[in-house]
Amino acid sequence: MIASQESITAKLCSFARAYHSNIGKKKIFDDYLAYDIMGRDEYERIGRLIQNGFQPDKHDRLSCSFDSGLISHTLDRYITPIPLSRIAFAEQKLKQFAKENGRCQYVICGAGMDTFAFRNDDPDIRIFELDHLDTGRYKRERIKELEWNIPENLTFVSMDFSKDDMITELTGAGFDPSVPSFFSILGVSYYLVLPVFEQTIQKISRLCKAAGKIVFDYPDETTLKLRSSERVHTLADITERLGEKMLHGYSYKEIFTALEKYGFEIEEHETPQMIQQHYFDNRDDELRAFENINFILANKENKK
Repeated sequence: MIASQESITAKLCSFARAYHSNIGKKKIFDDYLAYDIMGRDEYERIGRLIQNGFQPDKHDRLSCSFDSGLISHTLDRYITPIPLSRIAFAEQKLKQFAKENGRCQYVICGAGMDTFAFRNDDPDIRIFELDHLDTGRYKRERIKELEWNIPENLTFVSMDFSKDDMITELTGAGFDPSVPSFFSILGVSYYLVLPVFEQTIQKISRLCKAAGKIVFDYPDETTLKLRSSERVHTLADITERLGEKMLHGYSYKEIFTALEKYGFEIEEHETPQMIQQHYFDNRDDELRAFENINFILANKENKK
């Protein structure tokens, strides 16, 4: 199942979205609430982490602000491209799903500091944020400090993914399997072997009694091979240093087979070349699609 606790890599992704919104000139995705929900102290702390070579024991001892000029290269080359493009892809497909189905449900697995619920203007989308208890508590504290109103269509679901059952927790929180549902699982597959990732797909399949879709990103079979690019290996070194070891990637055939086993058909497969074309072409900065990252949108039709 999905990782059971908030991670430094998840915070790096939140930082990347906030930094891009604040500094980026040609927006790939503008998460204009990312900085607010993250908070200045945490934002500065992650900035220092990047500036000091991703050494967790060092950045916490420093109180100074980070220097944007010293982190921009590292951030643009190794961190920002993946979280920006995948959230842009996921939310675009979600909005299409909502337009087609009207009343629907959106389940964000491992929501972290996701801000969709506060940017969303469609009351017909009921949102369920699944995350670890500690992460959810921190987020709700930030919402209270910001004096934001929690939307009526947002439900927080705290669970330990390593112990709790997603089906039990979601349905107990009011999720209705008979309503068309869209699930996102972003930034998870990198750290799991395929049989473990399949467990989440199986749970989602059982929750989709009506039409359902799932979106996720995954590293392909070239990941961590000798011929992989320098930055693929560097990113793997960074995440391992932060306590999350990237595993080998999956082949498209493995992904196709795993989804088909639980009733899903691949609707869209964004290859690295397609991601580059759709999100990164004609830029004058260092943001480029990762050579080994793919996006999947899969569909499960309601069998009447």
